[in-house]
Parts: sequence; structure tokens; C-alpha cells
Amino acid sequence: MANKKKVKTYSSFLNNSIDFTLLIVLLILLSVGLIMVLSASSPKSLSDYDTSYHFFIRQLIFALLGLLAMAIISKIDYRFYQKFYKLAWIISVVLLALVLLIGTEANEATRWIKITESLSFQPSEIVKFLMIVFYAGILTRNRDELGNFWVGLVKHICMLAPIIVLLLLEPHFSVSIVILGTCCVMMIMAGCKFWQFVTAGVSVGVPTIVAMVMMEGYRLKRVTTFLDPWSDPKDSGWQVIQSLYAIGSGGLFGLGLGEGKQKYLYLSEPQNDFIFAILAEEMGFVGCVFVIILFAILIWRGVLIAMKAPDMFGSLIAVGITTLIAIQVIINIAVVTSSMPVTGMPLPFFSYGGTSLFILLCEMGVLLNISRATNSGN
Repeated sequence: MANKKKVKTYSSFLNNSIDFTLLIVLLILLSVGLIMVLSASSPKSLSDYDTSYHFFIRQLIFALLGLLAMAIISKIDYRFYQKFYKLAWIISVVLLALVLLIGTEANEATRWIKITESLSFQPSEIVKFLMIVFYAGILTRNRDELGNFWVGLVKHICMLAPIIVLLLLEPHFSVSIVILGTCCVMMIMAGCKFWQFVTAGVSVGVPTIVAMVMMEGYRLKRVTTFLDPWSDPKDSGWQVIQSLYAIGSGGLFGLGLGEGKQKYLYLSEPQNDFIFAILAEEMGFVGCVFVIILFAILIWRGVLIAMKAPDMFGSLIAVGITTLIAIQVIINIAVVTSSMPVTGMPLPFFSYGGTSLFILLCEMGVLLNISRATNSGN
């Protein structure tokens, strides 16, 4: 019998068109975000580095690198990651352990690993995506057991416990909440019973969070400051009060791009977690609504991609990435508008941070790849 010649095959959907609505919205958000980083960071950049463009140039470099990575990743079959979902969990544990061993401390937290004097990265940003890959893989493998309380809920939550513990040791409470929330949504979408999460949340989750807040003085202070920021306007309430001043002075149409006042050393690090306040001050209510609508469209497209994905793994990856973005947007805007206690949560595509932006764009590359598959029978 004649030997058959082996022909290397690739997934047929890789040449399909991507979700252009998602791509366009993403590029608009990224462009507006870069403009706002330039505007928000210019006073601090000038004060610290004698140039108004220090933070903007660094953010622009990571944005360009991220776009290149996104273009490449959008061509990689998302099913490739399923082979390494167990490795994703191991890498997550190793990265977070390395932070505790060799990490750099800043603002009373150890969250960064320094590569050079001017370059460091935050492993927790990578861990966010790795946990999405892990849970998409493990939930797909155990799909027939997800309706069982002990196997479906308890077993899979326990797999997350080492990650949460390592994050809390940094401490990085906000990221632990984001990862926990994202993984729980993935579990519910995979087939775990919603009532089981409600029962576990009321009986275990809420008391645990309350206890953690009470045990740490700075967390308790954030809660009391949220209830009455004017009780300590020169210390714990300062950031929230300045944020509200910025939002209030923006009015309907804003003061104009670059004309904001609170970024002049009133708001601490205005290019980071409170950049939405600068957007509100300079672009007004209309500008804020425009950005929120863009995020809503992006989330909507992510949900559609998840619904149309050809397999459970792709659907859960899309759910995870979309949920991750949605949670961060909701928490960031809630903090900036004093609708919840202050926590360090970046606004996707806006807040300054090279690691966060680069990894986020890589995640969007995966989401765009899954969108190719929605036009295929694979």
C-alpha cells in the first residue's frame, strides 16, 4: 500500500474575518485612552521628569507592542491554549510566589517584579488571563460534574484558593476580587447551579470579606471614608473628594481637553486609577457617556462571540475575557464616582500601566481569534 503524504493542516477559520465592530470599538477606546493619559499625566510628568510626555510615550510604546501582539495572537487557534490549561495554573502559582520572594515593594505592597531600573511588570495581570485559560479548560473537562455541589462548586473554588491566598499576601485585594468574580461567572455559564453560588456567597463569601476588611485597618478606613469622605478631607478622604470636584466641575460638556485643574497635583497619580475623573472634568457628562457606551458595545460583542463560539472552551474563554473587562470597568467607575470604597482598579485601555495594557491587548487578540471561529463550522 502506498504511503500517504502527510499534509500539514491549519484551522480553516483562521482566514475568516474577525469581528470588525469589536476591533473598531477597541481602537477607539485605546486612542481616547492614550489621549487622556497624555492630558492627565502631563503636569506630574513635567514635575518629575522635566517633560510632559514621559508617561504618554511609555504608554504609547506598550500600546504599539500590544497591538502587534494582538494581531499575531488573533491568528493563533484559541484551541491551542486548551492543551496547557493545567500549566496555566502552575505558572500562576510560580509567578505570584516569585513576587513575594523577589518582588519590589511600593506603597506598602509587593506587586511588581523589577526587570531593569526603569522597567518592571505586575505578574497579577498575567495571572488574570492564565486563570481564565485554566478554568475554561478544567470546566470543559468536568462539564458532566458541574451540577453537583461538592464536585462542581466546592472542588473548583478550592482550586482557586492558593491563587487568592498568594494575592492577599502581596496584598492585592482588588485583583483577588476580580479573579474570583470572573471565575465564578465562568463556572455559572459552564453549568454550575446559580443557587449554589448564592448559598455559598451568603454563608461563606460575605462573612469572609467582612472579616478581611475588619482585620486590616487600611481596608476598614477605606469603608468609613466611603461612608463620609469629608470626615477626613486632608488624608483618607482627599482622593475621593478631589475626584468628585473634578466630576462636578466638568458639567455637561467639560472644561475642554487639557483644561482640567484637578490633575495639577490635586489628584494623586491622575493618570492611573482616577483617570475617569479627569475625563469627566475635561470632556463632561457627554464624554463620559460616550466612553461608557463604547465599553458597553465592547462587552456586548464579547457576549455575542461567547454565544456563537463553536465549542465550550472557546465560549468560556470569551466569557472570561469579557467578564474581566466588565468587572474592572464597573469597579473603577464606581470608585471614581464614590459609589463604592476606594480600591486600586485600573480602567481598561485608559489607566497608565504597560503590563496591564499589553496583556489586555493580548487578551483581545484571543477574543478576536474566537470571533473568526464564529464564522466557521469548526
